[in-house]
Amino acid sequence: MIKEFGVVLTLFVLVCGSAQAKEKAIWNFLVENDSISNTDRNYTNGGRIGYLSPTGRGERLARFLLGAKAGEKTRFGIALGQSIFTPQDIQATAPLPDQHPYAGWLYGEFSAHVERNNNIHDTLAIDLGVVGPSALGRQVQNNFHKLIGISGAKGWANQLHDEPGLIVTFERKWRARPFTSFHGVSADITPTAGFSAGNVLTQGKAGLTFRVGRNLVGNYGPPRVRPSLSGSGTYESVDGLSWYAFFGAEGRAVAHTIFLDGNTFRKSLSVNKRHLVADVQTGIALQFRDVQITYTYVWRTREFKTQTKRHEFGSVSISTKF
Repeated sequence: MIKEFGVVLTLFVLVCGSAQAKEKAIWNFLVENDSISNTDRNYTNGGRIGYLSPTGRGERLARFLLGAKAGEKTRFGIALGQSIFTPQDIQATAPLPDQHPYAGWLYGEFSAHVERNNNIHDTLAIDLGVVGPSALGRQVQNNFHKLIGISGAKGWANQLHDEPGLIVTFERKWRARPFTSFHGVSADITPTAGFSAGNVLTQGKAGLTFRVGRNLVGNYGPPRVRPSLSGSGTYESVDGLSWYAFFGAEGRAVAHTIFLDGNTFRKSLSVNKRHLVADVQTGIALQFRDVQITYTYVWRTREFKTQTKRHEFGSVSISTKF
């Protein structure tokens, strides 16, 4: 954990920019992987590159989709992401009906955001993409394994078939005003709730994040790859160094997930999923002027009935304004 965070911290220092009063767009670069817990199974890798417009952009869209009112901060977002899933035994070539199916999910996302005057942040996101070989999960995983000199996964021939994917997600975050301020250090609690619907994922969720640090205003927590306890990806620039540590938990009621239930219109591998899943996460965020880096460690409960143990993975994001 310390080694990985040190590498990212070095990158963070190299790309730091100057804070300015001028409103800027935000770029988020995020990677999630379970190698930090010395595993290569289930949700094994996620990547996401996202753009959030300066405030005031997408106002008409936010008014139409989210009921934004005059004076409320609006943004629109665009992102490209990929998630990769594998069974526990990635050296087996035969189908493994009691383990997580192989699957890749490649998608583009468009989102509308409004930060309301009473510290409420609403997000409506539409993900469109493909599940299956066209999502390039096999190529990304095995080429990376080749790059670092380890054996690739041998069972990708058993992955889910190609299927167009859609997820519509609504999330609301309530950020309490910071409390217990002491020498510039304060704390806050941000509850969150939402739902997703589509052939890739249908679920409802609720959770909260506790944070303690400096300059908490204008920030709703660290960005993550869904499904997760995710922040908004927004933050305010600071003149010097700022930080916060966080702890969060989220429960999800999962009605459908293609990654466990299998393809919608074709026969494929599947497992009996658990309808109730929870994440617990902790980590730290550092910000210098316009640049923010976050590290998150996640414990996820078992997602299907034949899963032998909970899953753990790490998440690193670098965000910058320009």
